[in-house]
Amino acid sequence: MIVVGIGCRRGCPAARIGAAVGEALERVEMTPERIDALAAPAFKAEEAALSETATALGVPLRWIGRASLEAVQPLCPTKSSTAAEATGLAAVSEAAALAAAGRNARLLLPRIARDGVTCAVAHGDGA
Repeated sequence: MIVVGIGCRRGCPAARIGAAVGEALERVEMTPERIDALAAPAFKAEEAALSETATALGVPLRWIGRASLEAVQPLCPTKSSTAAEATGLAAVSEAAALAAAGRNARLLLPRIARDGVTCAVAHGDGA
């Protein structure tokens, strides 16, 4: 299972999220058809642009709960003091990607940041 984890600032438009996802996929030499899901923290569920991006890509959006995000923090190589201050989590997109990818998850791409959006790509067995 290939999952793109996303973090974004409040009110970020779908076009920016889509561009960041596209950049992340380019960096791992993947096309959007290869991804199985997008993942984002459940506390961002009010951000319609996240759902719009998933719909545009034709993949499900998995909302990841705080406990699952916290559980994978030790596996996240990128720590952001800005994210920690805003959310209580030092890694958001990496944590979302790893948590959604399931057992044996590993990052194919650590967090990239672009225009108020962060993305990370993970691979796992989906269970």
